[in-house]
Order: sequence, then C-alpha cells, then structure tokens
Amino acid sequence: MPHRRERRRHALQDLSDLREGSVKTGNGNQPFKALILAGSRGGEVDPAAAYAGVEHKGLIVLGGRTLLERVLGAVEAAGATSIGVSANNDAIKSALAGSKAMVLPTAAGPSQSVADGASALGFPLVVTTVDHALLKPEWITQFVADTPEWADVAVLLAPEERVRAAAPQTKRTYLKFRDGRYSGCNLFLLRNENALNVIAVWRKVEALRKQPWKIAAMLGPGFLIRYALGLLTLDQAVARLGALAGVKAAAVRAQDGLAAVDVDKPSDLDLVRELVGEA
Repeated sequence: MPHRRERRRHALQDLSDLREGSVKTGNGNQPFKALILAGSRGGEVDPAAAYAGVEHKGLIVLGGRTLLERVLGAVEAAGATSIGVSANNDAIKSALAGSKAMVLPTAAGPSQSVADGASALGFPLVVTTVDHALLKPEWITQFVADTPEWADVAVLLAPEERVRAAAPQTKRTYLKFRDGRYSGCNLFLLRNENALNVIAVWRKVEALRKQPWKIAAMLGPGFLIRYALGLLTLDQAVARLGALAGVKAAAVRAQDGLAAVDVDKPSDLDLVRELVGEA
C-alpha cells in the first residue's frame, strides 16, 4: 500500500506539472550550443553606446569587462559546447580574436541571423544578446533544465514581482496575462530543427512591424480578444503562438528577476552600473 500511495502521489505531481507547463528535462547538464546576437543596424547610433562613448554597446565596460566579455564568459561557464557571435561591427570582431567563439555574419534581421546561426552551430541552441549585461551561467543552465521535454522552443520570462524585488528602480515592459505580468529575459532555446518554423513567423512580424494591423490579423481575432480581456495565461498564449508557427512552445519562469534587465538605453546602463557597485 505505501508503494501504491507513493506512485499515486508522483502521478498526481506529474499531472500538476503538465497542467502548469513546467515538466522538467531532469537533466541540468544537457549539452547545448549558444548564439550571441551582437549585430547592429547600419547607420543607426545605439543610444546606450553613445552614452558610454563607445562604438558598439558590446564594448561598454562594466565591472572591468566589456558586455561582450561578460556575456561570452557566462555562456562559456554554463557549459556551451560551441559558441557563435553574430556580428557585423569590426570592433566587435576584433574583440573576439583569440576567443573560442565563432564569428558569424549578420543577416537582414535578427530572425534570419538566428536561422543562420542555427545552421552553423546546430541544436539545442541557446540564443541571447550581447547587451545581457548581468547574465549568469546558472540562469542559462536552469533555463535549459526547466524547459519541458516536449517543447521545440522555449522562452524565458520573469514575473513582475521578481523583477521588482531584484531591481525596484528598473522600468521594464511587461506583458499582462491572467496569471500575472511578465518581462522578457532575452534568453531563448531552440531544441531542434522544427524550432526554426518560428523564424518564418518572426520574419513576417519584422516585415510588418510598421503595419501592426496585419500582425494582428496573423494572430486572429479570437486570440487578440482573449488577450485583451485578460483571459489567457502566459502558458496558453505562448502555446497559441507556437501553434501558429507549427511548433510546441513553452514559457519558462526566471527564478531571478535580474534576468529581465538588459542595456537598451542610458538609464539601463546607469542601473546595471549601480547593481555591480559602480555608481
């Protein structure tokens, strides 16, 4: 009888995890490749880079290291078996000389850069950005471990309460769902080749960024109405977006709210400097 009760308890826990979309891989040491997006749009001056007086925001120095070095170091320490950096800036390319990272050319947009990076590096592929200034190895390994086994693609998001607890002074953009508000963390996992179906939808969104009504039409009125009324949970919304692309998509919750902090603007740079004790 004790064994039967124990089996039933585990079965109920598995069912609960499945409902919450939080079934674990059970393997925190799962091998993965990594892609760091460090491209810049031609002719555009990044406000954070200009504020710091550098050519590219990957060259901003924080805690004695550039953002590029910090992100690259976190990815290496997390155990990436191979690393690619998508870059079109000569100074960034020069800074990578002697590193273990493969310099990859950028494409017309970030979606195609990810597709090209996946072709060069393989799967599973963790994707992040060069402005992820506070990135920690444990965030990456936990993200990979927490991604459900069934997911082709996963995205890391931080609950608002965790972000505010970790950095109350930060101003982030939040997406509102029935189960709370979440901020993106610039960490994605493409587990297999099927995940590249997301790229096709992403590319359409990039092409239609100045025509939001067409993006809305892609999602469908039912989805938009349910989202606007606050009827969708985060897991339901991500699953619906995944279905639109023909993939199984999962949302993973960040344990540390700082995972949502990147360097998009001068105030972000002031914040991360304060957080590392430079302010």
